[in-house]
Parts: sequence; C-alpha cells; structure tokens
Amino acid sequence: MTAVFYRGVTAHYPTAAHSDGMYIFDDTGKKYLDMSGGAAVSCVGHQHPRVVASLCQQIKTMAFAHTAFFSNPPQEQLAEALAAKFGEPGAKIYFTSGGSEANETAFKMAWQYWRALGRPSKQKIISRIHSYHGNTYGALSISGNLTRRRVMGELLLDWPRIDPCYAYRYLRAGETLADYALRAANSLETMILQQGAETIAAFIAEPVVGASLGVVAAESGYFKRVREICDQYDILLIADEIMCGSGRTGTFFAHEQEDFLPDIVTLAKGIAGGYQPLAATLARAHIHETFVTTGRGFDHGHTYVGHASACAAGLAVVTVIDDEKLLHNVRKQGDYLQKSLEAAFGDHPHIGDIRGRGLFRGLEIVADKVTKTPFADEKNITKRLKQATMTHGLICYPGGGSLRDNLGSHILLAPPFIVEPGHIDQLIDKLRAIFSDILDN
Repeated sequence: MTAVFYRGVTAHYPTAAHSDGMYIFDDTGKKYLDMSGGAAVSCVGHQHPRVVASLCQQIKTMAFAHTAFFSNPPQEQLAEALAAKFGEPGAKIYFTSGGSEANETAFKMAWQYWRALGRPSKQKIISRIHSYHGNTYGALSISGNLTRRRVMGELLLDWPRIDPCYAYRYLRAGETLADYALRAANSLETMILQQGAETIAAFIAEPVVGASLGVVAAESGYFKRVREICDQYDILLIADEIMCGSGRTGTFFAHEQEDFLPDIVTLAKGIAGGYQPLAATLARAHIHETFVTTGRGFDHGHTYVGHASACAAGLAVVTVIDDEKLLHNVRKQGDYLQKSLEAAFGDHPHIGDIRGRGLFRGLEIVADKVTKTPFADEKNITKRLKQATMTHGLICYPGGGSLRDNLGSHILLAPPFIVEPGHIDQLIDKLRAIFSDILDN
C-alpha cells in the first residue's frame, strides 16, 4: 500500500534507487539506459560531480531567501550567463520552477506589456495545433495538444490555433519544402486578419515541437516569415524552448538555427539538468524597458521565483555545458544517432519518419508506411511501447498515436549530452527488440 497519488492512478512503478551518468538503477538493481533524459531534462547526465558539488555548497551556504525581499548570487550569475547567450544585448531573465510557470509568466508579460502601452484589447494568444505549452490552466488552454485538451472538456479557454509546420503530414504533392514553409507561415497572417490584429497579444510556438509530435522541426524559412508577420501586425513572438532549448538541438537556443529573434523565450527541463526544479522566461530589452519607463511594473510572482539553490544548479549545468564543450558532442553524437537510426530502421515497414536535430530525435510509427496511416487506437501502440521499453531497460519517451487526430505513435529521444557511441549502439539493440515485440506481432 502507498499514500502516493501517482501520475498514473492505476500504474505500478519501479522505485528508482540511484543513478550515474547515463543510467538509472531501481531498488532491485535493474539498470535502465536513459535515452530521453527523463523528459529531455538530464542534459549533463546523472550525478555529475561538479553540479552536485555546486548544489551542495549552495545549500550549505544559503538554500533559500525569498526574492520578494532579496536577490542572491546564483540568480544574478545565471541571469547574466543566459543573457550573454542571447542574440541581442539587454535581455532580462525571470526564474520560476517549471515550464508551465515559465509559459504562464510569458503570457502575463505579453498581456501586461500591451496594457502598459495602452492597448488592453490585445489579449488573445495564437498557438499551433499539436503544440504543448504546459499543464497549468492557462498553459494548457493555449496548448494545441488535442488529447490533453479533451480530458478537460469545455473548461479550457479556446483561443485561435493554426496548423504546425509539419512537412511529413502536410506537404502537398509537388510542393517544394520552401513553398510549404511559406504557406504554413502565412496561415498565421490569415488567422490574424480573421481575428483582428488589435485583439492579438502574441504568437507562441516551439522551434522544434517536442512531446506532441515527436521532434518536428520547422522547414527553413518558416520562422523568418513568422517573425515578419508578427512585426507587421505588432504581435509579440514567444519561442517555447522548454524541451528543445538549453543546447538540446546543438545550439544553446533552438531559435538560433532558424534566423529569427523572439521577443520572449521560455526555458526549463535541461536548464538545471534535473538537479533542481528551474525554468526561465527571457524577455528582450524592449519588453522590460516598457514596464520600467511606463511605471506600470510587472505584477507577477511565485514563492520560488529565483530560488537560490535551483539557480545554483542551473549555473553549474550551464557552466559544465560550456567548459566541457558539450554542444560539440550534441552535434557530433546527434549525427551519429540519426545515421544509426536510419541504418537500423529506415526500411522498417512501420517506421514512417526519422527526424530531429542534435540530440533531439524522433521516430514516427505508422501502420502503413505508404499512406502514413496510424495504427488503430485500440491497439494501444504507445502504451505498449512504454511498457516494453521499461521491460528492456530503456528510458525513452513514447507519445502520440491517434488515428482520430491522424498522428502516428512516436518515440522521442533526448539523451544526456555526455552520450557516447556505445550508448547509441545499445539503444539500437534495445529498440530492435522492442519493435520486434510490439510492431512485428
């Protein structure tokens, strides 16, 4: 018997006992290869000695001082480090505890920004279908994850959404990728004109879609055109990099590879590597300056904003990424991972697409490779994949799988940045066995 209200109320979970590097061990001694970093969290691996030491030292010195009364050195230093990585000087960083809070903070920034400028009618936030921006009420309302939204029935806000840039499913016959990227981006302008630009506060998108679609990057030129549209109609652009940021795609910010600069960026998961709950909302200088110069301020806050221990963990993780040149390994091993997946499963009859950037990769699983038809929902492919991966000692991130929504099941891979070729070879062997168990029977 247990008093825990588990995430899966009928699920039975092994108990994680300790971890090291690329592995987690349960209390029976079973070893699990962590090839998703949990949920793209453990970017520098488990129990990295430098991070552990920094966190322990901070806790010994001062674990917590409420930031309604004080700042603290780790918050100041981490903010400086993140702002220095952004493509424009003057950025300011607001620290929270998780991705949902970071996006809620971004939404409040957008709303209060326009109010400060005397334009309170700009309230709606446009998002994309199949997006996921968090599980709090506001963040889930703005998300376009259809399965998660259905659970809440009619309770959520229902603001406008457009299709994602998802060439595997939406590219038309004879259409070039460049033409498709432009068409997908221009759907934002169509929605703005339909709703009225005077009612739109912001557009939010993941530069690389994570959990909802299984690692889908936009086609080249898409975000550049989106930026132009937002500028034309005076709309803020929010880049949700909760899952794809903090170096996951091979550059610290995922948007660096897309030739655009967002007004607001949200980070979480990998920003503190799982050592403490931490998230960040980065605002360009003009956002912060508006709150200062208008005298309106920014009315927001949570108990653990700028938490000293959490920021110490984040600072240590960012320092390790830089000092150990882990982004080089993200790019190098990301290439090896993609090639290994393609070599092993490129001809598999049920693997429809293998995609991603850096150490952020996804495999889309379909019943029919030619028509791209998903497996019937009653086959429970995603649930069975999750069970099989744990049986085979593999941690990855199965998701999707909805004939109703025309989405194949997917496996999302986001291994720690310390991954080596041998770990990838182990992954391939385990996936072969898992696919044999689930897809070939």
